[in-house]
Amino acid sequence: MQIIHNTTTLVLDDMPLDIGYASERINLKNSAEETFCIGGQNGATQLLICVAFINEALIAQIQEINTLLSLNALGGITKALIVANNQHTLPVLEEWLSGYDYDEAFGDYYGVRLSNKELAKSFFVISKDGAVFYNEILSNLDEPFNIDKMIVKIAAANNCYTGKGCHG
Repeated sequence: MQIIHNTTTLVLDDMPLDIGYASERINLKNSAEETFCIGGQNGATQLLICVAFINEALIAQIQEINTLLSLNALGGITKALIVANNQHTLPVLEEWLSGYDYDEAFGDYYGVRLSNKELAKSFFVISKDGAVFYNEILSNLDEPFNIDKMIVKIAAANNCYTGKGCHG
């Protein structure tokens, strides 16, 4: 997959983790170098956003996501912002985990590492059972996320899993 940033064309190093596949538990580090885990089954719907850079437009979108999640009574969701390395300044975001992919496990397993070693601008919705419910990888790093679609997918993932299995 080709990804555009300004006038540069980048490519993904691998195939992205597809819908329906089990997500992997991955350790990230925050700005204090403390390790925390995302992905896998943790009993909560998870929103994992990864980006190649953090700017004011992204922060505004994250604030809009928080507002829409609240307005739609979508609480109890694990939310994480992920960047490739500690060269990025991680923002302090209310109710969000922010971390960097210190051992490259996230970029490799989720298939979002770019040819320049940054992460593609993408998001994954992980269902309560740990499966990838939805993912979207933007073909242009400078474009905003489709937040309306994101919220619909989060709501669907949050409501579809009962915890009783297929016979419950």
